Amino acid sequence: MAGPLRTGIVGFGTSGRVFHAPFVSTDPDYSLDVIVTGDPERQAEARRQHPGAQVVATPEELFAQADRLDLIVLGSPPATHAPLARTAIDAGLAVVVDKPFAVSSAEGADLIDHAAGRGVPITVFQNRRWDGDFLTLRSLLRDGALGDIHRFESRFTWWKPQEAKSWKAEATTAEGGGILFDLGTHLVDQALQLFGDVDEVYAELDTRRPGGAADDDAFISLRHASGVRSHLWMSSLAAQAGPRFRVLGSRAAYTKWGLDEQEGRLKGGALPTDDGYGAEPESTWGVLGVDPELTRVPTERGSYGTFYSLLADALLRGGALPVDPRDAVRVLELLERIRATVPAFA
Repeated sequence: MAGPLRTGIVGFGTSGRVFHAPFVSTDPDYSLDVIVTGDPERQAEARRQHPGAQVVATPEELFAQADRLDLIVLGSPPATHAPLARTAIDAGLAVVVDKPFAVSSAEGADLIDHAAGRGVPITVFQNRRWDGDFLTLRSLLRDGALGDIHRFESRFTWWKPQEAKSWKAEATTAEGGGILFDLGTHLVDQALQLFGDVDEVYAELDTRRPGGAADDDAFISLRHASGVRSHLWMSSLAAQAGPRFRVLGSRAAYTKWGLDEQEGRLKGGALPTDDGYGAEPESTWGVLGVDPELTRVPTERGSYGTFYSLLADALLRGGALPVDPRDAVRVLELLERIRATVPAFA
């Protein structure tokens, strides 16, 4: 391929509008050529934000002009990921798939095999690997600041008693719905990145919204082969939040409150090229130490754009893909194993 990478984005909800288009449109290694959305209001917003891109209503309209594209980004609902990715692969287009990669590990593994057989690159947008707090924690662990870790606590929780997105409210577990597949995809990926393979799992999955189609409140416990125990919470019904991270080691602990601010800033219209993007104020830094002697730890600058920088290196200059899609299958396998422990959600 020769740059800039001619890119089409399928979906212009939160995924396409917030997590993909700002990075594609501001990185000189890319051009944003086509946006797919059938919603008239989103079409108008896409034209306003990206006047140089063609806006079409269906993926079929995009694939009809596949010969003038290099890359497809799928920010559509999970049940569409595999069929759309397969069509893109057959058209010879590199593919970025938002999480969850597929609705099952078998579907994901089949997609990887199909891409390999066609010689087409495929990767998964695990953007939370570039959260500032996660990058900070990785550095602390690498430096041995906490000693030997025995417990890792991680949360994505908020108060949303009514789901605003219709597809999320209606999607069943078989269709990739539920908070375990939505947010658990991030939390489990982070836990595996930090502490490796898992020997034992325990889970509590509940549907608390009346008439909900899938789980919206979850707790999982993982015992890693390394000996670390990960406790992971996901909930749409948490009226008060716990710490984002609480990590206990033989020498010290690290506690961090609040979510990485990149998503909030992007939703508010910020661009990754803005001054201060990804930086976190001192008031929200985490603390390291043993009570009561705690030290504030500067949060590393978050950078979802690193995913796209690495992807450009892979497609244009022969580097490694930013996320190995087999990592995403590994996560799906573990999520399926977790669901199997709760009969109602197996």
